[in-house]
Amino acid sequence: MRDRWHHGLFVLLVLVQLLIMTGHEPARGSRLEAWMLRAVAPLGSAVASLASVGDGVREAFRTNGTLRTENTSLRDELGETRRELMRLMSIEEELRRARATADAAEPGPVARARAARGQTSFFVADVVYLDLTAGLRTLVLDGGDAHPQRNQVVRSSRGLVGRIIATGGRYGKVQLVTDRASSVSAMIERTRRKGLVRGGDGGLELTLLPHRADVRVGDRVVAAGIDGVYPRGIPIGIVTSVTPAPGLFLRIELRPEVDFGLLEDVYVLTGQPVPEAIIEGQPDATR
Repeated sequence: MRDRWHHGLFVLLVLVQLLIMTGHEPARGSRLEAWMLRAVAPLGSAVASLASVGDGVREAFRTNGTLRTENTSLRDELGETRRELMRLMSIEEELRRARATADAAEPGPVARARAARGQTSFFVADVVYLDLTAGLRTLVLDGGDAHPQRNQVVRSSRGLVGRIIATGGRYGKVQLVTDRASSVSAMIERTRRKGLVRGGDGGLELTLLPHRADVRVGDRVVAAGIDGVYPRGIPIGIVTSVTPAPGLFLRIELRPEVDFGLLEDVYVLTGQPVPEAIIEGQPDATR
């Protein structure tokens, strides 16, 4: 509507100019022309300015619409990029866990012999419940197609988790090494000095090491493999303090290698522990 008004006003100005130019009296026409130019020129300038402003407003609206469209497109692309990033991060985490699984399953001589006979040395289980209440520290795992068995050893990619103490179909209850009732034969990796790791108050304590034993803060403690349950060499913890205690032995505290609050899945070692009958020398040991 505004464009039509502008066009009409321009046509009127053109007609006025034509009338002036076609006048019969040059002198009068000149005076009339000068008067008309003085009267109409500002109006024409204003109309031109309005037209220019109108064009600028329309261009601004078009630019704003283009920017809105581009902004929406960029927002969609950003959302897609974020989703792709999350997918790649998930894949990276799965690869990291698979690599940790392979590292954790690095076979020793016994495991290699078992693998040569076609036997599986471990299976992966999901952690479905974690109980870290004072004194009683356990978790429940889901073995999926595999059925956990009592006294099977449970570990993570970082170190020893515990052993299975109760089963029910595909589920198993694991006593953590930090449980007060837990004990693991252990040794200091650097010196091979052996002792016993016990749980308590969420930490670990290495016991039965005499005052003369060579043990230092930062020493790594691993399973000794002489209790008939836990295989030799699985990391247990790091020595954090060594203090003299009344009696014959040192008081040695450990930081567990495993952060139990981060566990999502664990590895259940399928090797059977030494039968108690063999250890105790009972007559039915050969059955």
